[in-house]
Formats: sequence, structure tokens, C-alpha cells
Amino acid sequence: MSGIFAITDAQTLNMSLIAYLAAGILFILSLGGLSNQESARRGNFYGIVGMIIALVATIFNPVIQAYEVNSQALLAGAIGLGAVVGTIMAVRVQMTAMPQLVALLHSFVGLAAVLVGFSHFLINPEHHAVEVYIDVAIGAITFTGSVVAWAKLKGKIFGKWISGKPLLLPGRHFLNITALVVIILIAIPVVQNDDAIMDPFLLLVIMSFIAGLLGVHLVLAIGGADMPVVVSLLNSYSGWTAAAAGFMLENNLLIITGALVGSSGAILSYIMCEAMNRSIWNVVFGGFGATPPKKSGDAQQPVGEFKEITTDELAEEIREAKHIVIVPGYGMARAQAQRSVESFTSKLRANGIEVRFAIHPVAGRLPGHMNVLLAEAGVPYDIVLEMEEINDDLPETDVVIVIGANDVVNPSAQTDPD
Repeated sequence: MSGIFAITDAQTLNMSLIAYLAAGILFILSLGGLSNQESARRGNFYGIVGMIIALVATIFNPVIQAYEVNSQALLAGAIGLGAVVGTIMAVRVQMTAMPQLVALLHSFVGLAAVLVGFSHFLINPEHHAVEVYIDVAIGAITFTGSVVAWAKLKGKIFGKWISGKPLLLPGRHFLNITALVVIILIAIPVVQNDDAIMDPFLLLVIMSFIAGLLGVHLVLAIGGADMPVVVSLLNSYSGWTAAAAGFMLENNLLIITGALVGSSGAILSYIMCEAMNRSIWNVVFGGFGATPPKKSGDAQQPVGEFKEITTDELAEEIREAKHIVIVPGYGMARAQAQRSVESFTSKLRANGIEVRFAIHPVAGRLPGHMNVLLAEAGVPYDIVLEMEEINDDLPETDVVIVIGANDVVNPSAQTDPD
């Protein structure tokens, strides 16, 4: 790499570094803008501009120009093709299928990391060997784990082999630990470029295969209800593999972006686990510590009294109410009922009734999924509140309407791990 930099124009290189710094700042502003709905559009705009700057700076980077082949044309063509495919995918996807698309995009990040790691190792096996190994290992886990997560969310892929139920193999924890130990042991000859046992590149390929199997097994062992956390965690993995690629390629922008994605994804995963009464270790290690399913005879029976209500009785309750809270969930999204709910809300507010929405952190199948659906239907941002913001107000609320979200309001979720 030092030889390449020596023959390039220093001024052009400095411009590339400045462009990368500007893109990194825009990505930070983008992440800050996405923290609330009012500024989310601006945050997306910052991210788009930052990515355009990063792509242009990469195409005209002096390192790219130094190669004899027409690398700029190849790179621009690849970016153009990717942009077309991405646009088609984004336009065609339904909002309810957004979690599947996000999981699939994470798999692309993992696969790209593996391929870039292989290429870098073939060119110079001794240059940043540790970063290459970490990049390929995490990338392989991210790739296969994301594909399985996509299949679980999709629901009809590969027949019944991949379903929402967790696949708990006998001795699964021993298998995971064994795979992890093997991955660590293979690192020694690969990093040292020692071919006494086997060709180091072949060992790197074998390691990526083992890491890929580990990614499959880790996600298969997690139930469909925990998929939102898995998608968030895979998002974190994709960030860390991008950061490792940044160290490998000596690219500051990749390091900054990877660290932002990796840390934010990890924090979000922890917040979601807390809200779902799940241990983060269960998700990270694929069902670690999960209890076996209860026998049918142990099923809990309804406790206390419940009252059925007719449509007319509900209408009367609503007419007399002053404060109403609506708790939406994925069932509302699947039924495409958000616009009907918005129309209902508008009529109530026109009659002087205070209506607010209570959003659980994992309402839907992705963090923020329900907020986007409601915003798309025209529900005002200021009446859509997070769980922590509205929980204390519920005792004084006249009517709470739960629409497709009975799982997030079930008191058993606080004590029953199943």
C-alpha cells in the first residue's frame, strides 16, 4: 500500500480524506436525525448526501486510479447496477415486509466483507492479517445468520425446514463453543501465514465456512418472536465487520461508519431485550439458557374475570371517554388497518376526545416499524408515544384499545419466560 500511495498525487489524496471526513460527519448527523420522527426525514437526507460523497470520493480515490485496469469504470458500473437493484427492491417492498428486506440487506454486508477479505488476503496475506481474519469471521456469521433471519421472517422459504420455532439441537451450546474454539485456533496459522499444515488461504476459506454454519445455527435456535432483536443484533454485527474492513483497507470512513452502526445496533438490541423480558445472552448465543417448552397439561388457565363487549357497548364507552389510548401491534400491520385507525382517531379528536398511541419497543417486527406505519397513514407525530412515556398515564386513561398487540400487553410476559 505504501508503494501505491507514493506514486499518487498527494493533493488528490487529501481531498479524498476530507470527503471521507465530511461523509462521516453527515452519517453522525443522520443517526442523530433518526432519533425522532420529526427529524427523521432530515436524517435520511443527511445519510443520502453522505453516501453520495463517499461513493464519489471512492471512485476518484488515488488508490483506485493507480491500478492499470480501468478500475473507475468498473467501480462506477458496479455502483450503478447496485443502485438499480436497490431501487427496485425498495419500491416493490411492502411496509409490512420491511424487516425481511433489512435482514436481507444485512446479509449483503456480510457477504461483501467476506469477499473483500478474501481478495485482500490473496493480494497481500501479511498485510493487516488480524483485521482480515476478524472481518471474514464476523462477515460470514452475519451473512448466513441474516439469510436465516430473512427466511424466518418470510415464513414460506425452504418449506417447513425454517420456521418461526426455535431449532434446539441436543448439545447445541457445545456445538457453538466448539465452532468458536476452532475459529480461534485456525486464526494462528492464517495470521502468521504459516503453510506448514495447510495453505493459509484455504484455512481462511474453511474458517469462513465454519463461521457461516455457526451463524445458521445461532439464528435457527432463536424463536420467531425474538426476530426483531435478532435483526437489530445482525445490524450490529454488520457494523463491526465494516469497521474491521476499515482497518483492513486503512479507510477511516468505514471505521467511523462501522463503529456507528455496530454500537447503535448493540444498544438498541439491549433496549429491546429489556422491553421483551429477554436476556441479551439468549439472543447472542442462540437460545442459551432457554427453558424447554411446557407440556400441554401445564398450560395456564385464565385468571380473574373478563368481560366480553359488543360493538354498541364499545361505542358507548368511547363516546363517554375523555382520554383514549390505542396500542397497535403487528396484527394491525398485517391487516393493513392503519389508515382505518387514523380515520377513527381523527373522528375522535374532532369530538374533543384526547387520543394517544402507546408504542412498545418491538411493536411490529422491527424497531420503529409501527411508528413508520402510523406516520404513513397520517397519524400526527406528537400523539405517538413510547412505552416509557405513557405507561404511568394508563391508570387515569378511560379506554385502552389494543389492536393486534395482545402479546405486548400480556402481564405474563413479566414472569413467564415462555
